[in-house]
Amino acid sequence: MEWILDHLDDITSLGLQHVWLSGLPLVLGLVISIPVGWLATRARWLRGVLITGSGLLYTIPSLALFVLMPLVLGTSILDPLNVVVAMTIYTIALLVRSVVDGLTSVPDEVARSATAMGYTSVRRFFGVDLPLAVPVIAAGLRVAAVSSVSMVSIASLIGVDQLGDLLIDGFNREIPGELVAGILASVLLAVVFDLLIRLAEHTLTPWRRAQQGSSA
Repeated sequence: MEWILDHLDDITSLGLQHVWLSGLPLVLGLVISIPVGWLATRARWLRGVLITGSGLLYTIPSLALFVLMPLVLGTSILDPLNVVVAMTIYTIALLVRSVVDGLTSVPDEVARSATAMGYTSVRRFFGVDLPLAVPVIAAGLRVAAVSSVSMVSIASLIGVDQLGDLLIDGFNREIPGELVAGILASVLLAVVFDLLIRLAEHTLTPWRRAQQGSSA
């Protein structure tokens, strides 16, 4: 505890860097996964390719992907952009299936009713299909968030600063307080991400609150 109190500034600085490296890929991955998932639901012959192909991306070892990114992007090995792009790929790998599952969970009668009311395909997607898919997508995003917070720590091995530095330095120099700080800060960050996603889901699904209120 004493080590943590003496190094709060360092922990905060590394924590903010960790938020950037793990939070931005979640947003980018979500933005990319939604149209990819929509395409998979519209073109059935593509569904297997997109779901399986995106899922296979998750099997690439994170350290190998971090090292590969500079060769693909033309960046330096220490550029944080490598981590952001790599983690975005992992987020897409986890989210495409969730988006597909969420969009296909919309009841047919609801979709037909929207069409009968004159909704265009675009208006129906943003006004009916996507909102109803939010709970399923949010569940996938929560899994991706925990994974992202955990995997970003590995970037310390290639010299990109974040909370993983505390784990590696604490282990190499046998400083228990630094190790504990790294673990606690990572867990806390994962919990904060989870709460934010839950809050967003709660805000975007007002009908669920109405249903819960009527059934209470």
